[in-house]
Amino acid sequence: MNLIFFIKSATVNLTKYTIKDIPGSSGRLDVVSRCVLAALLNKNGFEENLEIWTFLDNFGTYIFNPQLLDYETFPKTELLLTDLFVNFLQGRLKDNPLRSITISDITMIKAIKKFQGLNYEVFILKEDGLPFLDLISEIIEMNSIFIIGSQEDKFLNTKELLELNLQTVSFGAQSYLASSVIRLLKLHIRAL
Repeated sequence: MNLIFFIKSATVNLTKYTIKDIPGSSGRLDVVSRCVLAALLNKNGFEENLEIWTFLDNFGTYIFNPQLLDYETFPKTELLLTDLFVNFLQGRLKDNPLRSITISDITMIKAIKKFQGLNYEVFILKEDGLPFLDLISEIIEMNSIFIIGSQEDKFLNTKELLELNLQTVSFGAQSYLASSVIRLLKLHIRAL
């Protein structure tokens, strides 16, 4: 089973970035960093057969593939990852442990269609979806992509995405942080 997370951000903006106020000065790049860490890391190293794709409206698409990253030098805290990712986005790659992140100009819609052609099942995680635990036995048998958005994510309700008729799954009516959803999903999949 291969597992990919898609996360999209329309708000990342680095024109006023300062490490002293990452949430307020980066357009919430800290949320993206938290999701990357939640997806890629486990207690012993990097997760296997897992990637996270970040679609940043103002910067492009960045693919974090653990097979291309060095665990020893990879930043393992939100603060360090965010600061190094900012450096990466600003083109400061020398000695940057993130320099092996793959950069793409593919949009999320095109990426979804590409992976559907490769027989991946694509799920949107939303509070009003089908119960995840009811589908988990099927999910662990297939290559899957999970699209994670925020509660008020306008993209998840766009005509372009809705026309793809993707299945929505949910962890219930409780609101969770995106990084917590990733951890919960991984815990349930690993348990099986």
